[in-house]
Amino acid sequence: MGEQHSVKFPQEVIDEYASLGVDLPSLFSAGHLGTRMGVQILEASAERVVGTMPVEGNTQPYGLLHGGASAVLAETLGSVGAMLHGGITKLAVGVDLNCTHHRGARSGLVTGVATPVHRGRSTATYEIVISDEQGKRVCSARLTCMLRDAPAGGAGA
Repeated sequence: MGEQHSVKFPQEVIDEYASLGVDLPSLFSAGHLGTRMGVQILEASAERVVGTMPVEGNTQPYGLLHGGASAVLAETLGSVGAMLHGGITKLAVGVDLNCTHHRGARSGLVTGVATPVHRGRSTATYEIVISDEQGKRVCSARLTCMLRDAPAGGAGA
């Protein structure tokens, strides 16, 4: 796929979690799947997570963005939001992902924006809208995460 990128977070979010002893980029490497797919987090809070992913290297045989790649971006962004909502004492574990693919993307970057639909004590649900560089909606997704208690020492333990 060419050059590999690390999943990136805004520095202020990294610093906040580092003060709690959590290496946020390592925690969200997701077995390096996000790295392999070129996912980059541009903005992250419990209220809104924004990230990008290149189309190149993430296509199906017809040269269009693979639906599974959109699902990876959606689950990554929604999981980050759920994790930030749950805080250091919780782990966010995806339990339901639904994606509707509206149109294809052949090149450039797609951008996903995750916003909360529900943020409770035991679950968090996020809507994720993925758009192409022209602002046209490529995919609509919904992710529900279960918020489980983190092991002693927090989510980074």
